[in-house]
Amino acid sequence: MNRFTHVCPARLGSQLRFLVTRRSLRLTSDGTRFLLFTIGIGVAAVNTGNNLFYLLLAMMLSIVVISGLLSEQCLRRLDFHRHVPDLIMANQSTTVTLSVTNRSPWLPSFSLRLFDVVDGQNLDRGLFVDHLSAQRSTLLSYPILATTRGRLKLEGIRAETSFPFGLFLKRALYRVPAEIPVSPPIRPLSLRFVDELVSEGQGLSFPRRGPGTQLYNLRLYCPGDDSRAIHWMSTARTSKLMVRETEAEDQRRITIALSTLAPDDHEALFEQSVTLVASLLWHLSQKSYPLRLIVHAADSGLGSGSDHLVAMLRMLALCERRFPQSSEKPSIDPLWDLGCDAERGYTVGVMPWSDPTLFPPMAVDRMLDASHIEALTHDF
Repeated sequence: MNRFTHVCPARLGSQLRFLVTRRSLRLTSDGTRFLLFTIGIGVAAVNTGNNLFYLLLAMMLSIVVISGLLSEQCLRRLDFHRHVPDLIMANQSTTVTLSVTNRSPWLPSFSLRLFDVVDGQNLDRGLFVDHLSAQRSTLLSYPILATTRGRLKLEGIRAETSFPFGLFLKRALYRVPAEIPVSPPIRPLSLRFVDELVSEGQGLSFPRRGPGTQLYNLRLYCPGDDSRAIHWMSTARTSKLMVRETEAEDQRRITIALSTLAPDDHEALFEQSVTLVASLLWHLSQKSYPLRLIVHAADSGLGSGSDHLVAMLRMLALCERRFPQSSEKPSIDPLWDLGCDAERGYTVGVMPWSDPTLFPPMAVDRMLDASHIEALTHDF
């Protein structure tokens, strides 16, 4: 009874996976000729009553049965796991890794050809597994390329095999869903434009530890600190070794606020705006400026470094254009109510569409409207 309770759930799970996994079977050109020849042998056996024809017919029918059973065995106990990056960039090739495991306890799988399934279509990535032993796994790598910003949805993996005799092509669909955010591409911007933004925000810096000449903090000496940084007056006053930390000379904060309101005829301009913001963030991050991105209700917060840049690019990858409604109030869009935020610093507003009858101008230090966006993205 205990053995029965342990075996039944495993068998039930196996049967459910088998039912969920779709199967399809079609004849190859060689299989079509073979079946026609088999029918001819059968007709000859019935008409002549010759035992040799019956023996040959039985052998050919057994080949058909064996072909179906072995091809099913090659596809039945396969597990797939796709390793995808957290973020990819449009028009830039990225490598994806696919793990294939044969869960069969004894029998190997042969001649497996694998396809990515996207929107119900099979995409040939050139993946082929000649032989996969029982209880073994293999890793396959292939490049993917997304041409548009947004979400790249991979529905599953379709495996096919014509093993053992090439008479039938059997296919199985395995549900291995994956969704990869696709950020807008990074385009070169005018250095003059980037330098103007940096120079305009020069007065909006905030204190931060770093190389400089101004005093930032005094702290206790730690092993490994530079002895030239010891503050001798504080050391004499407290009888403890104190170290002087300096304030970074250039820590300008820059906030970029992107409006997602745009009608249908501004779809292309909206996508250009998203690409412009991504390119601007990338160029500013190369200068190590603390950056903040606001897209509708999403706020990245103030930060710097590669991880923060990836988080902001992910926000741009997933943002969607919103159709403006005549009844919509300015307070619904957070960009029109930024207020006085200590972390804002120098704020750049990017607005691909605006209607002064519905929305007042945003309270920003620099506004990039449709005309500016078209001029800056002319070469994109």
